[in-house]
Amino acid sequence: MSDVVHYTSCPACGSKEFYSVMEVADHSVTKELFSLLECKECQLRFTQDVPTPQSIVRYYQFEQYISHTNTKKGGINTLYQWVRTFTLRQKRRLIEKQSGLSSGNLLDIGAGTGAFAAAMQRAGWQVTALEPDEGARQIAKEQFGVQVLDSSGFYELPLGQYDVITLWHVLEHMHDLRQVLGHLRNLLKPGGKLFIAVPNYTAYDAHVYASYWAAYDVPRHLYHFSPRAMRNLLSAHQLVLTDTMPMWFDSFYVSLLSTSYQTGKTSYLKGFLTGLLSTIKTLGDTERSSSLIYICRQWPS
Repeated sequence: MSDVVHYTSCPACGSKEFYSVMEVADHSVTKELFSLLECKECQLRFTQDVPTPQSIVRYYQFEQYISHTNTKKGGINTLYQWVRTFTLRQKRRLIEKQSGLSSGNLLDIGAGTGAFAAAMQRAGWQVTALEPDEGARQIAKEQFGVQVLDSSGFYELPLGQYDVITLWHVLEHMHDLRQVLGHLRNLLKPGGKLFIAVPNYTAYDAHVYASYWAAYDVPRHLYHFSPRAMRNLLSAHQLVLTDTMPMWFDSFYVSLLSTSYQTGKTSYLKGFLTGLLSTIKTLGDTERSSSLIYICRQWPS
């Protein structure tokens, strides 16, 4: 049995019409090159010959992978930790505004080390948190007091039970894209809201760094979204897009990390200026943001 997934059709829409965009290296672990393909029909980009769910684990095993280690080593990770404290409050307020609720049942998929789940629990929400990495689940328990469950139970969760479902930079990691989206829809309560945050390859900083753009993050990122690709994907799974929001700080974090991939060391000046320019462009067009939050609900019956 092969330990890679070789796509012969688009994993989002099933089209067999796609083309090669560029080769991108795994800058974090193996330095292997992976091909990025783009679907002519729906505009999704996807990584070809990605490891299977069983064989991809080793690509996550590095100390700098902050969502699994909560590390504060290095200037970029220190910055990430500082910004996260602020963005946790922003996420809670966004969820309360968009859902119209101050508490309820929340499902957080890809919870990492549990910082967001803990913040929502403290705010009075009943949180179910899933995470595939055992080490991250242990950190969530020890540092945040959060019981995070193994993601293997995703398809056994009760249907129609969640007021809010969140995936903060998680969907791009999940195999079986169409099956996942269909199940997410079924997990929502009628009127429930789904929040999906993913990188946006049409952003200015993605254009500047090209194959060195850190948010491609192959092979951990299986898919790479544009706003058009996400709209097509949601519509195909009977999900109505109700709002799109920028993640304002991502352009700075991604740009700083991209400079280290490009030159071998972090250029704080170039990273900051590129992130700033990307943010300014987002002010004129939300869909130019380095990362976007897509907020959606089920189609009305």
